[in-house]
This record gives sequence, C-alpha cells and structure tokens, in this order.
Amino acid sequence: MNGPVVALLALLTGFLAGAVFAFVGVPIPAPPQLAGLLGIVGIYLGFRTVEYLDVGLDLLESLGV
Repeated sequence: MNGPVVALLALLTGFLAGAVFAFVGVPIPAPPQLAGLLGIVGIYLGFRTVEYLDVGLDLLESLGV
C-alpha cells in the first residue's frame, strides 16, 4: 500500500474508533486541549527530524542486548 492509502485507512480507523467511543459514552483517549495535541505533533516532528538528519543511537546495541 502506498502512503495516501495508508493515511486514509488510518483516518477512517480513527474516525470509527472515535464514533465507537462516543456511542458507548466514554471519553476519547486523546488530549482534549490544544497544548496536548501540539505535544503529539512535536513528538512526531522531532522523530522525523532525527530520522532526516540520520543521527541516532542504537539503544539495544549499547545495552548489549
């Protein structure tokens, strides 16, 4: 599968999960405020930046696992 198809499937899955949470009447497991959402976006952007710069540490190798 290519990127757009996976993204659409992820969006559909999230939509259906949100609908189920609303139908059952339980709160969604997501930050309800803008700061929480921006924190998640920041984690993603940091991950992508380190991946783009091709730097990192193999933690399991460093621990000898």
